[in-house]
Amino acid sequence: MRYTLRQLEVFLEVARSGSLTAAANQLAMSQSAASGALKELETRFDTQLFDRVGKRLKINPSGRALQTKAEELLQRAADLESSLIKQGEFGSIKLGATMTIGNYLFVDMFTEFKQKYPHANIDLSVGNTREIVDKVLNYQVDLGLIEGEVNEPDIDVIPWRNDEMVIVCSPEHPLAGNEKPLTREQLVSLDWIVREKGSGTRQTFERGMYGILQDLNYVLELEQIEAMKRAVTLNLGVSCLSKISVEHEIARGDLVELNVKDRQFTRYFYVVLHRDKFLTDDVVKWLDYCGLRIEEIFFFREQS
Repeated sequence: MRYTLRQLEVFLEVARSGSLTAAANQLAMSQSAASGALKELETRFDTQLFDRVGKRLKINPSGRALQTKAEELLQRAADLESSLIKQGEFGSIKLGATMTIGNYLFVDMFTEFKQKYPHANIDLSVGNTREIVDKVLNYQVDLGLIEGEVNEPDIDVIPWRNDEMVIVCSPEHPLAGNEKPLTREQLVSLDWIVREKGSGTRQTFERGMYGILQDLNYVLELEQIEAMKRAVTLNLGVSCLSKISVEHEIARGDLVELNVKDRQFTRYFYVVLHRDKFLTDDVVKWLDYCGLRIEEIFFFREQS
């Protein structure tokens, strides 16, 4: 064989980071050893995989052609090693999750999952929908759990479970005692605390406010759900958030749900997978826990 798995590991880490130094640190190698491994790989096949731009290494078309195949090969090798070491056990996976899922669903899910696989090791990255999709595209996570809709040719977006968003205000807000559906005029008159662009929560809110979006008054744009809830509690405005993220505050009376039954704020949570990424046994086990069978995923892939 004219290459080693270590050479491919170095290549993929450089492709992700654009830096030999960062790749060497990630792989616990010296920079000279990492540089030598990459140089030998390029020399063996008489091809340049990166363009040198200053101190950065930018993957070129030859490198991109190798990247997907190298990712799959290393995933298969890791899967084989895991199968040999832990028959029937769960090894490790890297998950990406959006804010609502990562902060309000994942811990309970992982606790339940550990009951079946006590040695499970899951590395979780939390971000907004765009950030998690980018991690899936760049092979930085094995799969993503997101709350927004995306359209990427290299990504499978598979419906997972329903979610409902609600509009909440402080108990001190003038509309807190109003049981009637809010009118257009009332919605436009409110001060809104919203998530940042690129988040699934913002996407669902804007779709639900179709027709009046341009008339709404945004007073705060925040990236953290807890900060949004705190701002609403302090009566700085109202917000639209997933019900699972505010159910405890509503039950305690810290937040009040407003009636907006004439507006549509239901949505799906989705599982996102890179179409070219090999699905290891550990990934399949997690998908099965989420209620998604591998046969259904392949059928979904064929139909889309």
